[in-house]
Formats: sequence, structure tokens, C-alpha cells
Amino acid sequence: MPRTGMMAIRKDALVNATITEIGRRGSLDVTMGQIAKAAGVSSALAHHYFGSKDDLLLAAMRAILAEFGAEARAQLARADTPMERLTAIARASFGGQNFCPDVVSAWLTFYVMAQRDAQAARLLRVYQNRLVSNLTHALTPLTPDAPRIAATAAALIDGLYIRHALADVGPPDAEAAITRVTDFLELAIR
Repeated sequence: MPRTGMMAIRKDALVNATITEIGRRGSLDVTMGQIAKAAGVSSALAHHYFGSKDDLLLAAMRAILAEFGAEARAQLARADTPMERLTAIARASFGGQNFCPDVVSAWLTFYVMAQRDAQAARLLRVYQNRLVSNLTHALTPLTPDAPRIAATAAALIDGLYIRHALADVGPPDAEAAITRVTDFLELAIR
């Protein structure tokens, strides 16, 4: 009989292994068996908990987005001015574990998955809408062009992830990415 809490521990291990294995291979060209082995559980248990590799990737992306949300809330709690809010959003986008190589690979795989999977497309839309909404809210006191600038800044953030995933540029440079986004926002506001 399983101990209380083991299911949550095993699910977390599978989610983390999914991110790691996708990062290691740079794509979703990984099997449930490989993910399960990396998590230290059986393939049958991985299928029992998640059903399919796509369901497991969705769970991994939900975990990544939950971490991003927590980082964004923490950064925004310290921001007083609209420009500080914009910087906080940029810091959350590239801070903590959000811009590490494994997570960047998971994002790239997720973008591709969203083209063919309705649940992934919905999750991506929720993320994108929330990002644009937060940027628009911070930009509104600074410019009448807030919605357009927010949409462009969100595209820049996503683009920096894609660019890093596709370029052989070494480990992600979070500070350079944050600076690029905040420089764009300052220029667009002027």
C-alpha cells in the first residue's frame, strides 16, 4: 500500500524529469520510459499518473507557469512605479529557473505542441493573455499606446526564448534578456 503523499512526490519527480529529459535532447523526442527511468519510477506508473507523454508535457508546462507566476507575484510585490512593474515582469520572465536551458527547451517544445493540441493551445493563450494584460496594466499610466507596446514586449519575451533555443550561444544570459526588454520598453514609451 503506498504511503500518503507518495503520489504527489512521484508526479513531481516525473514533471521534473520531463523538463530535464526534454532539455537534454532539445525536443520531445523522448519516451515515457526514458522519463520514468530518470524519475526513478516505472513506465507503467508514469502512464497511470499522466496517461500520455503529451499530458505529462502539459503538466510540466503548468509547473513551469506556476513557478513563473510565483516569481512574477514576488517581483511585482516589490514594485511601486509603473516602470518598476515593467522591470519586475521582465525579471520574472527571465529570473530564477525560468530561463535555464531545460526550461527553454521545454518552452520550445510547448510552442510546437500548441500548434496541434487544443489543451496546449489554450494554456499558451492563457499565459500570453496574462502576460500582455500585466504589461498593459503597467504601461497604461505611461503611454496611450499601452496595448500595442505590451503585445510587442510580450512577443519580444517569447522571441528571446525561441532565439536562445535555436542559437548556439551558450547558457542563457538572464540579465542581457532583461536589459533588452526594458530597453525596448523605455524606447517605446518615449
